[in-house]
Amino acid sequence: MEGFDNIFASSHRLSLFFLGLLLLLASALSLLANAETHNHDFVIQATPVKRLCKTQNSITVNGMFPGPTLEVNNGDTLVVNVVNKAQYNVTIHWHGVRQMRTGWADGPEFVTQCPIRPGGSYTYKFTIQGQEGTLWWHAHSSWLRATVYGALIVHPKEGSPYPFSKQPKRETAILLGEWWNANPIDVVREATRTGGAPNVSDAYTVNGQPGDLYNCSSQVTEDDNNIAEQKPYVNLRMIDSLILLHRSFR
Repeated sequence: MEGFDNIFASSHRLSLFFLGLLLLLASALSLLANAETHNHDFVIQATPVKRLCKTQNSITVNGMFPGPTLEVNNGDTLVVNVVNKAQYNVTIHWHGVRQMRTGWADGPEFVTQCPIRPGGSYTYKFTIQGQEGTLWWHAHSSWLRATVYGALIVHPKEGSPYPFSKQPKRETAILLGEWWNANPIDVVREATRTGGAPNVSDAYTVNGQPGDLYNCSSQVTEDDNNIAEQKPYVNLRMIDSLILLHRSFR
């Protein structure tokens, strides 16, 4: 009788183990079913950009300054194929992303990867897990990130609310940056050659545009100018992408 009880107890524990395993598997499959894979192509290239009344060839992504905003949900996978058509080595760093077993996709030059040489390409693939909020991406080679950068927005999982008492009706990313009336690579190379500090930027930018006090500034639209006065709650996603200085916002 005692032997029968032992067998029954062992069988019961085994059943509970398999039940727990099935529940865990079902939970994992549910998460995978809602997750998506986002594919993007980044072409690094020189693009004529006019700021402060002067046009110069700046290194950009897909001809955009700043670069494209990437939006994903928590749990999604991001695949970005980077093609380097510029004259400099380049890598892309995903600032703030926890690279879980994908450290080779982190992007620091000569740390987690060799640089992407001119004419070369590299594909970054990673899954964003357990994260929500405002991140960004940028070049991680010399001072290319002066113009090669953009927002990376991680939304809650599909069907999940934001952790706010009132849900925002609208969102906008605000990227603070700098602009030089010179090639930023030449600026940092000159500083290295002389041993002095790099020349300060000629302007500060918001989403790639100098403010109204600079010459040849773009006109601010009425929609942008009144964003803080709108009745629905607006989620402002602030990103400090400056190189030499750090800015606060209030």
